[in-house]
Amino acid sequence: MTITQKSFKDRRVLLVIGLVSLSLVASEMIWTRIFSAELFYTFAFLTLSIAVLGLGLGALSLRFFDRLGNARNVAGLLVISALIAAIGPVVVIKLGLEFSQLLFSPGMLGKFLLAVLVLGLPYFCAGAALASMFKTHHEHMDQLYMGDLLGAGIGVLLALLTMNKLGTPAAVFLIPVPTLIAAMLVGKRRLKLVAIVLCAGALGILPWSDAMLETERKERAPVIYKHWDAMAKIKVFDYGPEARGINIDNVANTPIIAFDGDWPGPEDEPVDWDINVGNLVGRFDQATFLSLGSGGGTDVLQALSHGAAEIHAVEVNPHINKMMLEGDPGGYLQLQDENGETRTFDTSDVFSGEIYKNPKVRVISEDARTYVRRFSNKFDVIYSLSSNTFAALGSGSFAFAENYLFTVEAFVDYWNSLSPKGFLMIEHQFYMPRLVSDVLLALSELGIEKPGSHIAVYKLPNLKRHVLLLSKTEFSDDLRQTALGPLNSEDRASKHLVYPRTVDAEDNLINRIVEQGWQKVALDAEVDVSPTYDDRPFVAQMGLWKNFEFEKLKSVHPIGDVFGFPLSKAIMVLIIAVILVIVLPLNLLPYLGKREKLSAGSWAYFFTIGLAFMIIEIILIQKYTLIIGASIYSIATVLLTLLIASGIGARVTHKFADATPFFGILIWVLLLLLMDGFLINTTYMLPMPMRAVAVSLLVFPLGFFMGMPFVKGVLRVGELVDWGFAVNGAASVLGATLAIILAFNFGYANTLIVATLLYVIAGVLLSRSRTW
Repeated sequence: MTITQKSFKDRRVLLVIGLVSLSLVASEMIWTRIFSAELFYTFAFLTLSIAVLGLGLGALSLRFFDRLGNARNVAGLLVISALIAAIGPVVVIKLGLEFSQLLFSPGMLGKFLLAVLVLGLPYFCAGAALASMFKTHHEHMDQLYMGDLLGAGIGVLLALLTMNKLGTPAAVFLIPVPTLIAAMLVGKRRLKLVAIVLCAGALGILPWSDAMLETERKERAPVIYKHWDAMAKIKVFDYGPEARGINIDNVANTPIIAFDGDWPGPEDEPVDWDINVGNLVGRFDQATFLSLGSGGGTDVLQALSHGAAEIHAVEVNPHINKMMLEGDPGGYLQLQDENGETRTFDTSDVFSGEIYKNPKVRVISEDARTYVRRFSNKFDVIYSLSSNTFAALGSGSFAFAENYLFTVEAFVDYWNSLSPKGFLMIEHQFYMPRLVSDVLLALSELGIEKPGSHIAVYKLPNLKRHVLLLSKTEFSDDLRQTALGPLNSEDRASKHLVYPRTVDAEDNLINRIVEQGWQKVALDAEVDVSPTYDDRPFVAQMGLWKNFEFEKLKSVHPIGDVFGFPLSKAIMVLIIAVILVIVLPLNLLPYLGKREKLSAGSWAYFFTIGLAFMIIEIILIQKYTLIIGASIYSIATVLLTLLIASGIGARVTHKFADATPFFGILIWVLLLLLMDGFLINTTYMLPMPMRAVAVSLLVFPLGFFMGMPFVKGVLRVGELVDWGFAVNGAASVLGATLAIILAFNFGYANTLIVATLLYVIAGVLLSRSRTW
């Protein structure tokens, strides 16, 4: 069988496929953003699995229910898909899910299964509709698949634009509209009227969208400002006349300290700083200060108050910088107090004394790693105050949340950017054992003879924090004792050395890592203390399988990994088990029927290319976050490029020999791996849009070849495309999870090699397709 060279005349079908795929991919991105802020972070990752699984099961349903595959039912399926896609997230938010109780509460398990059903149903209906159209017009699969992928690529852009311009809650109700338009194109008059009414309803409900998609919770203080875009959900808390707090995705917090702009003298600081950088800044006549993750400007205010001459405030979220520079959009805010009286609030820039407008301050909206790499021997003090706490969860899943601030290569960059006598200070609540392993290895790679002599680690027991201090020169005992102010005091910010520990102090994990090496300590440590690298930057994945106990699941903290419990790993294994025990057998059920069947080779082919495509997609998204910066824009860049390029590749499949796409994928993945260092070292000076363009240019050829294998498979199986589509979807669910587990253990490069080998296997299966 060959693809006809004639142009597909029914352009309406191509448009319908494109519109449906647009809505599906856009909804997936928007739901991930919603659930990462409002629910348990791993549920956001499950959204991806539920979506792809729903598509596959919808296609598979055509094998058992002939009526679903009838072209007359396509419009009805699309109307149902759009309706449930709009109300589904609201239902899930209102269910009140408590994920720690899933395995121990039948009621909670029931709610969870209802959530899976509600979120999967739109994709099930759309999957059945798409598979029906693929099956009916399979001889034009190159053009149909192109329409599918191009529509999905446009959906990525539309999701970003809608979330940034109209807000994420509004996007939930607007994004199903393209599916309703698709239903109008193929439906009878009655369904067209229903679709029009639903479109009007989506527009009419927008004023209430924020309230409908917000989990009920007791806030720590009155909320005087809200903003929700593609990067984060931001709220501003009013703590009274002295302070406010910026809350990110309901988990991370950064304070804003009230300041009237009247600078105090050295003896009269405006705030008693918990972690005081004054002694470090004061060691330099004209100190250059860098804040990694400046947030609400507390670091900037402290640096200014201590007399720093030049301050670089680097924050990856541009909206926070906009708040601190220009004020909260919407002007002054009003709120009724408990007595019913209306209070008017200054905007954030005025409340903070407009410190970001100080001529000493440079405000930079950029990824911190990228920015630091631009300087050599520049900064006297680099300060990071919990730069990577729970805020990283906003990317949608803890597995994807890792940034590159705390890897061995990151500490090399920090060292190189410090002035000859400079200091790096990093405070963190959880990661300190791994950070110490990272910095020691980084210093060894830099050729530092005695790495331990360049660091000091402090514990702040009342604040439940640790501080790592790195000095470009070797520490003296006096400097370690005075760098952060008086030690062993009894106040709120009491601090004491844990490395080097004092003679009368108990031994501790951090001290042992420095003195014995992480390899020896890892043998009996309760958390993972191994170093992290840019190829495997999962610093928060500190859970160990030896700590897993089923009973602990009853009370495990949502971020149990940082305490040594392997929660993320356990969830990934559970997902894989469900796929292997339930999903894959479902895709084998058609073999029990009497209808025409896929051969074992063709079934394995569609499974293999689905697995490989998803693994490459997931890994490239995370891998290129190091270059592009903000995770949401890395997701958009890689997804958009792969989808558009794959669509173009699908359209010209007939021009290439069967082996060509597989050789192309193999060669291009190897080329990407070889070019990693070159790309990092040549793009860091470029602005973020240009870095995204550079990544797109590199990924495009790979996507071009990745668009061909599915079409080539359909050439062989013809009307069995619905089953092949279902198998491909099931494999994609498995691939998304498998990519994370492989990356956890073996790194991105090795995981990409595994995916490439899967494509090679698929090529071998295709070469034997005469036996299909």
